[in-house]
Amino acid sequence: MTTALERQCTLLLQPGMQGDDLSSLKQQLETGSAEEKQEALKHAIFMHLSGEPVPGMLMLVIRFVLPHEDTHLRKLGLYYLEIADKHDSEGKMLPEMILVCNMVRNELVHPNEYTRGNALRFVCKIHDAEILEPLIPAIRQNLEHRHSFVRRNAVQAILTIFEKFEFLIPDAAELVEEFLANEGDLAAKRNAFVMLCQSDQERAIAYLNRNADEILVWGATLQLSVLELVRRVCRTNPMEKGHYMKIIFSLLQSSSAAVVYEAANTITALSNAPSAVRAAAQCYSNLLVSQSETTVKLILLERIWELRKSHMNVLQELVMDFLRALACPSLEIRKKGTELAMELLTKRNVEEVMGILWKELVRTISLDKTVEGQAVVKYRQLLIKAVHMGCMRFPEVCESAVNVLANFFSDSYDEVANDVVLFYREVCERYPDLRATVLSKLRATVPSVSNANAVRVALWVLGSYSEDLKDIKEALDAIVSWIGQLPLAINVDKETEDREDKEPQPRKTRPVVLEDGTYASQAAVSTSEAKGKRDGTTQSQRLSDSSIRDFLLRGENTIGVAVCTALTKLWFRLKGAEGVPVKFVNRLRAQVMLVCTSVLQKGKSSDDSIPMDKGTRERLISCINAVSSSGDSSDVWLNSSLYAFDDLVRMKDKERDDLAAEKAKSMQSPVQDVIDFRLLRSRRTNKTPYGDVDVDQVALTSATFGTSQSKAIQPSRVVQLTGMSDAVYAEAQITVQQYDIIIDVLIINTTTDTLQNLTLEIATMGDLRLCERPQACTMSPGSTKKIRTNVKVSSTESGIIFGNIVYDVASGSQSKCIILNDIHVDVMDYIEPREVSDADFRSMWAEFEWENKVAVNTSFTDLATFLNFITECTNMRCLTLRGIEEESGYLAANLYARSAFGEDALLNLCVEKLSDGSLSGNIRIRSKTQGIALSLGDRITLRQSNVTEGK
Repeated sequence: MTTALERQCTLLLQPGMQGDDLSSLKQQLETGSAEEKQEALKHAIFMHLSGEPVPGMLMLVIRFVLPHEDTHLRKLGLYYLEIADKHDSEGKMLPEMILVCNMVRNELVHPNEYTRGNALRFVCKIHDAEILEPLIPAIRQNLEHRHSFVRRNAVQAILTIFEKFEFLIPDAAELVEEFLANEGDLAAKRNAFVMLCQSDQERAIAYLNRNADEILVWGATLQLSVLELVRRVCRTNPMEKGHYMKIIFSLLQSSSAAVVYEAANTITALSNAPSAVRAAAQCYSNLLVSQSETTVKLILLERIWELRKSHMNVLQELVMDFLRALACPSLEIRKKGTELAMELLTKRNVEEVMGILWKELVRTISLDKTVEGQAVVKYRQLLIKAVHMGCMRFPEVCESAVNVLANFFSDSYDEVANDVVLFYREVCERYPDLRATVLSKLRATVPSVSNANAVRVALWVLGSYSEDLKDIKEALDAIVSWIGQLPLAINVDKETEDREDKEPQPRKTRPVVLEDGTYASQAAVSTSEAKGKRDGTTQSQRLSDSSIRDFLLRGENTIGVAVCTALTKLWFRLKGAEGVPVKFVNRLRAQVMLVCTSVLQKGKSSDDSIPMDKGTRERLISCINAVSSSGDSSDVWLNSSLYAFDDLVRMKDKERDDLAAEKAKSMQSPVQDVIDFRLLRSRRTNKTPYGDVDVDQVALTSATFGTSQSKAIQPSRVVQLTGMSDAVYAEAQITVQQYDIIIDVLIINTTTDTLQNLTLEIATMGDLRLCERPQACTMSPGSTKKIRTNVKVSSTESGIIFGNIVYDVASGSQSKCIILNDIHVDVMDYIEPREVSDADFRSMWAEFEWENKVAVNTSFTDLATFLNFITECTNMRCLTLRGIEEESGYLAANLYARSAFGEDALLNLCVEKLSDGSLSGNIRIRSKTQGIALSLGDRITLRQSNVTEGK
């Protein structure tokens, strides 16, 4: 909305503006130099566009600007004529326009081709038949000009005149057809062909059929016009689709990437035949490799993803081509390509796909030296998760994956080690035949792992799945060797080593930092060095062999619990095995109790930097009691955790199956789709470079035209912009289509006066951008007019569209303004529920800086119902397993969604049920941007208040 003050400020900020001295402005136009006239005319144009017209300026432009020799000044004069008022208050054309017509006619026959082109462009902006009628002969004459710049603008002028006033050029179709037959300039031919398509479609089709063999030598713009004509013809006459398939297939070989892309889009819209879909998908794949722009690659992958919904079998043959997207350095491209490959995975291509993923994993090792580490670890995580997903679906490749991922378990990045050990844990649960291999890999690699979380999971796997006697003994020996000599005290350990090695004790001790970042005394290092001289090992090798001991010495109490729990489980399994001597079992019992008491004693020591909590102490004591007790508690220790993990795996499988069923249901054909009965159609086919295309299949298949978006057009909504008693009634129909907001405004003149210069002024607030400003119009009494405008959306943020309607009354002198109601953009139009792993959720939660905390204030008394309410109002997916909310009396859940712009939205819900039955807690929302966090928080607050008030 532009106020008078804002308009004046805009004028004052323009370069060279020296107030509003109109006499000085007119004097410059009369007697100034060419440069001064240009500045004066620019100021006049700025003033007129800002709603401050300069009286008498039109005649000055006609006398002193249009006849001038300076071409740039004459061009500015045409700009002014384009925006100047050409009618008086009664709607009659001004007499000065006769002089304008004479000047424009002189420009149209000017010897300079640049001047003629500018004049022809100006003609396209004229909306009065009285002005255009005397210019028609000169415009037709320019069709035969020697310069192509003039000819292409002449064709464009004829097109615009024919669209507005067909009676001025009734033979436009014949004229342009003759011009098209003799024209050699590609741009002029394109304009002429577009003109022919709009004026006489039958002539355009005839011209296309006559020159079908020459389409490949036409320019890209003309080829795009051909595709537009084909779509238009097939829209009106679907039975003609098969006739044009040969032309579309030939355009797939065009040298222009834009033409190839549009041709592929047209093929998929017109035909569902496997050969047609295969050809289009192959073109998308080739463009995916040849195009370097990240946005273009994303669009291509989105198109392939859309084809997957109805042509899965065809795309599965091309999955190796789609994987070439992994060569792009963009993580978003790699992620989308990997997701697509996992969707298209089958038994026939799983080995090839996994081979590519393994090669990429190995290649990331060499990237550490050349690429930023954080980008490498995210890409490596992406590949490991893809391998994990593929192995869970196809067990035949799991054994190879176990061997490949063993190289990354001791990765220097903690996130990668976590993903690998989680993969190993699920393999042991799902595939018992591979447990021995996994356990062997863990025993070999755990000592070199520097991530405490990964070590804990590995110890759980060793303790839970070591069932054979050989695996039990090897796991026991490995864990005991990792712990080292007991007790776990640095000074005692040093003295013990000194006694064994009979080395003199150093006189002084001082703390030093070891190669793995841990602390030790100089005496311990010296002892290790002395011992390493005898057994041939270096200091770094000895430290890596005792990484678990390093964790225990640093006070990592969780590692201590994992070690003692694993030893307890292994002791129970050894005790229950057949053929094991009792003496050996008792000796092992004593060793397990010694380890547990040493860890417990280390946690109680006063020099420990991390004090041991009560829960950890109780867990260690329970391990000691279980081993020392004569009772049998093996079932609790050995099976309870395995049963829980088995339930977790089954629930994830069920959730994945439900999600797949939901996707399959969403991809079902709607009621209005044509049913194809194969037995009721003939076998007529057309020969194409890509195989035979079934003509009847093409004819019977419903088509959608244009470039389809990844997100379907949502139902539109109507917003009333003005009141019923206003002089101008306006209402808007808002349609959201991914990145665009289409606004169709219906305007009704409810007065008995003619409204002139009626302008719809629209402005935006937030990350919204108005694409084009609506043109002014004149409305007779009681007339209606529809105005369409587009608003681009660049981020997920609640924006506002506001504005006003400004108009002049023919009987009055002052402009009038009506302020419109605001249009609020709902953030939910761009939020989609997505799936993400728990590790990624925690990583993003720690990374994102914007947080919005909302208090729970609701009338709900059921925790499950409240969670469903939050999921529904935020359009997010719950990542937490459900089913025990009411039993526990509290609710802790994570929700996740992603916007159409790639923004992640995280939500954590912590609610408890009070004694009176009410719910209390907080909802925390985190995002990388402030807008999405605030928008979701405001929506939750509003919906909670509406439910509380009973709305």
